[in-house]
Amino acid sequence: MNLPENPHQAGLLRLLREGGRSRAELAGLSELARSKVATEVARLVELDLVLEDGPADSRGGRRSVMVRLNPDLRFIGIDVGVTSVAVAVTDAELNIVALTEAASEVRLGPKATLALIREMVGKHRADGSFDEIAGMGIGVPGPVSFCDGVPVSPPLMPGWDGFPLRERLQTEYACAVIVDNDVNIMVMGERASGVAKTADNVLFVKIGTGIGCGILVHGEVYRGTNGSAGDIGHIAVGAETALCSCGNTGCLEACFGGAALARAALVAARSGASPWLAERLAEAGALTGKDVGDAAAAGDPASTAMIREGGRTVGRTLSGLTNFFNPSLIVIGGGVAELGHMLLAEIRAVIYRRSSPLATGALPVVLSELGATAGVIGAVAMAFDHTLGSAA
Repeated sequence: MNLPENPHQAGLLRLLREGGRSRAELAGLSELARSKVATEVARLVELDLVLEDGPADSRGGRRSVMVRLNPDLRFIGIDVGVTSVAVAVTDAELNIVALTEAASEVRLGPKATLALIREMVGKHRADGSFDEIAGMGIGVPGPVSFCDGVPVSPPLMPGWDGFPLRERLQTEYACAVIVDNDVNIMVMGERASGVAKTADNVLFVKIGTGIGCGILVHGEVYRGTNGSAGDIGHIAVGAETALCSCGNTGCLEACFGGAALARAALVAARSGASPWLAERLAEAGALTGKDVGDAAAAGDPASTAMIREGGRTVGRTLSGLTNFFNPSLIVIGGGVAELGHMLLAEIRAVIYRRSSPLATGALPVVLSELGATAGVIGAVAMAFDHTLGSAA
């Protein structure tokens, strides 16, 4: 695949990711002279990265021609979770062309996970979703050395420490690959196509099996010195009896991650505190966070109490982060966030009550708009920025 040859071309491609524009619009947004835009667009057409697509709306005088990204360009976004993998094929404007999800256990190690990814990508190739890959992005549920493209001591990913994930994927698929933490790709997804599209300083909180936070500062992902920024799941918030996967006790994740919620549900079912959950346990043999949500929706008091207490615990953590970071937006996502507005209401109430009025005066706290697709879209957005969005 051809790549942009200079920063001007890369900048124009970034502008076109949001949809077709006229040359006049590109000149205004890029602050380049119209003659320069015309020259660079002509070269991008030659490189087969953009095409001319009919006349733009008339503003009087000669009608300009619309320019858009080549609709045949294809990217792959991969979101590896603790218990599932999602693989999406998108065009360059981040529209999903094909999407598959499969159950998976990341604890089985990289060999098993990569075999599943290979199978899923192969199915998309076989069904004609893509021929050539322009770029690939992948998120994993643990700390990542972004520069090296490797997971580093991930508590939920035994056997993955130091695994050369980027190198393996680049070799197999012959394209540029970006590897990052799952919450970083999610916050980028919301920034590119979701609720955070117009927000610059954002906290994206994923509540799933684990809990993490993607951070945008002035529209860019903040990773910290070594890539571990946002690891809020291991902030101490609870009783020392709550053992966490990291080996410590009292971590936020151990108090209200998906696994913690399932454990609490099991206790409620076996103790008789929740007849609804006891019945579900007898039917299924196990309980999940979704079962708690279903029980609460059916009016189960014990499940409602679990969700509200968990929301208050998360809210207390986020109130401290709000005072410290002063975000313009907080987004709640991940599997446990599908518990919905009961959970959101508790989180929001605690943030507004415990954070300073100056920090919360115009602070929206909302659910993810993209839901389960935030990760794959964000992974592609990162891959696009690395390939088409930067000069060769």
